[in-house]
Amino acid sequence: MPTFTYSARPATGGEIRKGEIEVKTKDEVLQHLHKQKLIPVAVREKPKSISLSIGSGVKTRDIVIFTRQFSTMINAGLPLVQSLDILQQQTENDKLQKVIQDVLYDVESGNTLADAMGEHPRVFSKLYVSMVAAGEAGGILDTILLRLATFLEKADALTRKVKGAMIYPGVVLTVALLAVVVLLIFVIPTFQDMFSAAGVALPLPTQIVISLSAFLQAWWWALILAGAGVFFAVRAYYRTSNGEKTIDTILLKMPVLGDLLRKAAVARFTRTLGTLVSSGVSILEGLEITAKTAGNRVIQDAVMESRASIAGGDTISGPLKKSGAFPPMVVQMINVGEQTGGLDEMLSKIADFYDDEVDNAVSALLSVMEPILIVVLGVVVGGMIVAMYLPIFDMVGTI
Repeated sequence: MPTFTYSARPATGGEIRKGEIEVKTKDEVLQHLHKQKLIPVAVREKPKSISLSIGSGVKTRDIVIFTRQFSTMINAGLPLVQSLDILQQQTENDKLQKVIQDVLYDVESGNTLADAMGEHPRVFSKLYVSMVAAGEAGGILDTILLRLATFLEKADALTRKVKGAMIYPGVVLTVALLAVVVLLIFVIPTFQDMFSAAGVALPLPTQIVISLSAFLQAWWWALILAGAGVFFAVRAYYRTSNGEKTIDTILLKMPVLGDLLRKAAVARFTRTLGTLVSSGVSILEGLEITAKTAGNRVIQDAVMESRASIAGGDTISGPLKKSGAFPPMVVQMINVGEQTGGLDEMLSKIADFYDDEVDNAVSALLSVMEPILIVVLGVVVGGMIVAMYLPIFDMVGTI
């Protein structure tokens, strides 16, 4: 049986009453209110609760389109409820459509837009909800939504850049691993049978390759189990506080890759905090939200130390400098922004600069990785092939 929510005013006057009732039709709700001598203000069927998987099934692009359209409608003077109703009808993503329906229901029930969105943390992040709350409080919701859409687009572009830098090495290494496995399991045994039939003495490189082939054929299952065990062990360790900090510290210290991750983290931190501060979110809340979206434990700890510092009346830049996780230029620019009262503008400038730096770091990483991977692939695969042909060369020389 469906559940209906209602808001109604007593016939004798007074505050609006809200409630829920389980009946078959909307007419039964109206009859119930009439018996209670209540004048209905709004009656709506409560949407069925939905279960969103991890990741929610809603892409960043869907949220960006929703946010931009929402901003345009609010700016054009459309009421909040009508805007949400139009958006839920025209949204192509089914899961986002159901979320908007829930938000619309909550808003009609008297909740603020921020509170309604806060009920769906897998779709609307805490950053998103905080900025919407600031926009509602300041009466500039359309401006905040437009700013949010721009922020989400740039943040998504940054994420894709970093992920793109990881794809090429991953593909090459996967292909190299598959090539080695195919050679060891299917090709090397053929040569081994031929050499055994010929009765020739095998050079050391050939013996090593044949031994590796025999080992892989006999213990492939153990290697898979060991690899899976290492993967899950590292993942479990990373989920601990010390493990996360240790691994993130190691990643930041890695040549080339560490530079890319550091610049991406700085760009994400400065753009997020700058967007929050310029939208009217308090600096303390902004730092707390930014820390959780930093993507690196070292950066997160530095940001939280800055939050504690500013709560105690000090500056943000001091703990950032002490952590050593931020480049000196970033610390100095943040310090200047604090002193001049233009922190949000300074953070946006730093973010724009480091977006370009991430592009350069990605190019540098690929330029370094490409020749290394080619050489490694050539040495491994080529070395195995040469090792298997050495006995053939000896046989030809003997003949």
